[in-house]
Amino acid sequence: MRVLKFGGTSVANAKCFSNVANIAINTSNMDQTALVLSAPAKITNYLVALVQDALKGNDRKETLSNIKDIVMEIITNLSLKYPSFDKEFVLKEFNNTIDLIEKRLLGVELLGECPLYVEAFIESRGESFSILIMEKLLEALGKKVRVIDPVYVLVTEGGILESSVDINKSRLRYNSLPDDKDAITLMSGFCGGDKHGNLVLLGRNGSDYSAACLAAISDANACEIWTDVDGVYSCDPRFVKDAFLLKRMSYKEAMELSYFGAKVMHPRTIAPIAQYKIPCYIKNTNNLMAEGTLISDKVDLSVPIKGISDLKNISLINISGPGMKGMVGMAGRLFSTISRANVSIVLITQSSSEYSISFCVHTQDVAATKKAIEDEFLLEFNAGLIEPLEIVDKRAIISVVGDGMRTMKGTSGRFFKALAKANINVNAIAQGSSERSISAVIKEDKVFEAISICHMSFFSSVQLLDIVLVGVGGVGLELLNQIKKQSDKLKRTLGINLRVVGLANSKSFITNANGFDLNLLDLAIADLKKCSLDFTLASLQKFCNEAHLVNPILVDCTSSQSLALTYAHFMELGFHIVTPNKKANTSSYEYYKRLREVARITNRKFLYEANVGAGLPVINTLQNLLAAGDRLIDFGGIMSGTLSYIFGRVDEGMSLPEATYDAYQKGYTEPNPRDDLDGMDVARKLLILARECGMNLSLEDIKVEPPVDAKYLNANTVDELFANLKEADAIFMEKANKAKEQNKVLRYVATIKDGQCICKVQECDESDPLYKVKNGENALAFKSEYYNPIPLVIRGYGAGTAVTAAGVLADILRVQSLVRES
Repeated sequence: MRVLKFGGTSVANAKCFSNVANIAINTSNMDQTALVLSAPAKITNYLVALVQDALKGNDRKETLSNIKDIVMEIITNLSLKYPSFDKEFVLKEFNNTIDLIEKRLLGVELLGECPLYVEAFIESRGESFSILIMEKLLEALGKKVRVIDPVYVLVTEGGILESSVDINKSRLRYNSLPDDKDAITLMSGFCGGDKHGNLVLLGRNGSDYSAACLAAISDANACEIWTDVDGVYSCDPRFVKDAFLLKRMSYKEAMELSYFGAKVMHPRTIAPIAQYKIPCYIKNTNNLMAEGTLISDKVDLSVPIKGISDLKNISLINISGPGMKGMVGMAGRLFSTISRANVSIVLITQSSSEYSISFCVHTQDVAATKKAIEDEFLLEFNAGLIEPLEIVDKRAIISVVGDGMRTMKGTSGRFFKALAKANINVNAIAQGSSERSISAVIKEDKVFEAISICHMSFFSSVQLLDIVLVGVGGVGLELLNQIKKQSDKLKRTLGINLRVVGLANSKSFITNANGFDLNLLDLAIADLKKCSLDFTLASLQKFCNEAHLVNPILVDCTSSQSLALTYAHFMELGFHIVTPNKKANTSSYEYYKRLREVARITNRKFLYEANVGAGLPVINTLQNLLAAGDRLIDFGGIMSGTLSYIFGRVDEGMSLPEATYDAYQKGYTEPNPRDDLDGMDVARKLLILARECGMNLSLEDIKVEPPVDAKYLNANTVDELFANLKEADAIFMEKANKAKEQNKVLRYVATIKDGQCICKVQECDESDPLYKVKNGENALAFKSEYYNPIPLVIRGYGAGTAVTAAGVLADILRVQSLVRES
């Protein structure tokens, strides 16, 4: 025999009933078949509501009408499609049942209480509707039908609303029934009978349990659970798009997954089929061609990790104190006490010092657990041997499950590294001796992020990086275009999926949790200009929480001082920071140090390669040298691509205003070239290098001689600036011509020597390496203990939006590689 169970969505309407009937008939043509049916979707919830309304004395007409509408639609449409469907009989039986329900509800209202047996009867009527309709539908299709009563067949023990089936006694009952191998057997799910023959319930999800028990007592060769999904997935596909269908899993894997919250089957469902080694298939009523998932006693190591599950509404209780250590039987006494309170413990962990024991219970059981422990250990609490209970609510358990964990090295490390990557704190850890699962207790509001990042870590070859870009001007816009251009290649070659989920400027902020389509970038920027939502720490935090971003990066392509001073807060929220903005690193030395401390504590990355040299690998190279034990002796270089370009054009015969305007037109300068010509941009870069080398300096400590006298730079507009530069040109050209007469050129050079940092115009002859550095190039020479007397030289273009954006993109990609290593 094959036992087929169909859930509420599989019998939700007439079309669904027809579908189920066809599946049953096709199966019966190959094997003896039994169907276990749930109530049509929503019916059980309405029946539960009816009981509650009766207890409160509320009107029940609307709820009863909803039940009638659902069932009448099924009956009416089946009778239209199948003329031989006995509509009159079904309607009569249905109406008689509704009358019974109404009479019992009236009694409940008059009494002001609902006896449990009455509650069980009312709440199980939905399954009886399904059996009634299916019996007449199969008969209309020419099939013999055998209806068996679960109250007689399934002998139970336990509570009235949640009983367990005694398989051995039920087997005897089943074997006493007359058999008809040509008939399709029908049995209601969700209910059974106690030793007195009274109807009792098997608890929610009881229909799955009913099917498993029927399969066990009938010695079925298979049990099939038909639902509205294709089978069991590696995690909930509603939350993780990359979740994949598992073709096979063992009973023990299914038990672990279901125990820790996965919507596979209820743990009680697995026990009967596992005990009698009955293969169980999870299949989709709406997709008959889907292979489904096979749950059996066979272990499939081709997929060593089967899934990631979560169990919410958990509370973590910690009991500790000096009286715990060395006290024989303390744990046994504790857990026996909790058991007597009829509370199930979900997870247990104990410190090696024996000073404390932590365990998890369902939040609804916290009050009963607390009272039981305080009553049992009253003397110990009063004597100070046990400290007051520590109870932490709003927790969840995340579990990684798979038979292959025993032979797969590094599973635990990968699990906890993934949680750390998403900035998720772990409150407690537990792993069974079977090494089939490992669990962590975390905040309940971090479940989505935890599942996403763990699934990405264990199952995905593509790692996701979510970008919030602030500043969509020259560098920001170029960065977006580079991401668009490189996106497919990055997925294919590096396994990195870059999603731009937020765009912001000084006035507004727009978001797309699935990532903006960069092929429609113009539309997104137009939306940004029209948007009224301000970009603030609060607005970004709200979006981050709602979108459940697991590895977000804030990319600051502005020159904003105020934004730069909030980087620490963004890292505390879980954001990595990537920026070409130099303001954070050139603010106070205390803030400079704080950023690095926050990055360390929060396990976030603060990357700023484009602060110095645009796309040149200056910062990273210097950091690597220093980490390897090197020490800077002195430094000299051209650190402004803009000034390099301007001075090079002057070499070629242009005047200062002409060369500056040319650089401005090509986008090499700041929005106002004054910010390049005052030398402060170079000073900031030099300060950053000095601080990287451990020098406690501020911007005021950098000696700056601007290329153009400050009085000529006092201009509010670009037009005013160029007018002033015409006046300054004579002085500047006099210096340039004087140098030229000596076969020298002018260069704006930054140096670090003997603890002094200086930025000024220097004359360079042909023997100087900086002589040929022009037209936007940077050249930086580091003389160190390792690179002496010949310095380490880094040279290349250091001006323009393209190279700066490329430096920012390189840092974004480094976030993933650095997180993997940490």
